[in-house]
Amino acid sequence: MKLEEIQAIAEAVLYEGYLLYPYRHSALKNRQRWTYGVLYPRAYSEAGGEVEPWRMQTECLLEADGGTEPQLSIAVRFLQLMRCRREDEQRPGGQAIERSREGVPRWAEAPLEGVWEEGVERSVSATALAQRELLQAERRLPFAFPARYLEEEEPHGGRTSETRRIVREGRTLSGAVSIAAEPVPERAHLYKLRVTVTNTTPVEKPAELRAQEALLSACVSTHTILQVEGGAFVSLIEPPEELRQVAASCCNSGTWPVLVGEPGERDSLLSSPIILYDYPQIAPESPAPLFDGTEIDELLALRILTLTDEEKEQIRRGDARGRAVLEQIERLTPEQFLQLHGTIRGLRALGEAEP
Repeated sequence: MKLEEIQAIAEAVLYEGYLLYPYRHSALKNRQRWTYGVLYPRAYSEAGGEVEPWRMQTECLLEADGGTEPQLSIAVRFLQLMRCRREDEQRPGGQAIERSREGVPRWAEAPLEGVWEEGVERSVSATALAQRELLQAERRLPFAFPARYLEEEEPHGGRTSETRRIVREGRTLSGAVSIAAEPVPERAHLYKLRVTVTNTTPVEKPAELRAQEALLSACVSTHTILQVEGGAFVSLIEPPEELRQVAASCCNSGTWPVLVGEPGERDSLLSSPIILYDYPQIAPESPAPLFDGTEIDELLALRILTLTDEEKEQIRRGDARGRAVLEQIERLTPEQFLQLHGTIRGLRALGEAEP
């Protein structure tokens, strides 16, 4: 299965909880993030007794076909948060914004209405990893993203005649992805793969760091995509009877691997911080990424349309993805709304067992 064909599922995982209804940053639920798959800096995690994780581990089973040597591809994806503000934003009382040595504001309270966070997509990947080499030694892929400070003019609320200056600031972020393989005893051509993602970003005074500040140095919505040629992954949810004990021995921390693609295909695997079933799919009727897989699209769409003009303006003045949600919902036709009301996937006779 091609990587781009997995994107719909991977994107849903990447942005789950990113921005919630009513999609404006002044809402409390969007000022206190609860996004899945967060890996905090190791020093911050250890200072708090490792209550907040700094590492994630995926273990899965791979069957070689016995003919050609398996070749693996891996992509670890996550968001890095950047704090954004309009240029004229100040703290209450007119105090100037305090900056760290990296040029990042340090807020003593929850973000103001004119301050929000945006996610920058990050990826650490490698291709053509020979299984033979992974059996001999662990492959380590270090990553480091530098601090960023960006100022730009952009249309205000989509109006080309009016612009505003937006300042975006992000901190350094560093860590590593490690992948290794080991043979399963007494099982020819069966191997256990282990992928570990760690966040080792240095932070000052980790014991005093607030959670909202630590998020600026975190990997958010972290997930792993594995693909193989010359082999097949084993479902950990429904493994063959003879492999149940081996499958149960796989240790997954903060993530869970499932097969992706068309039912029956076993060349691609998604390890997600959200527990999914094998072969998850995005409903074709879904009109836009609403960042909330637990909610009903029709209800969210209708509620968005009932927002006041002032609330919609707040959305337009915030994250570009929030603006995109508003614009897509406002363009829905009556026929598209009717599709959201319900659909039939298949029919069966009463009393007939489900397949």
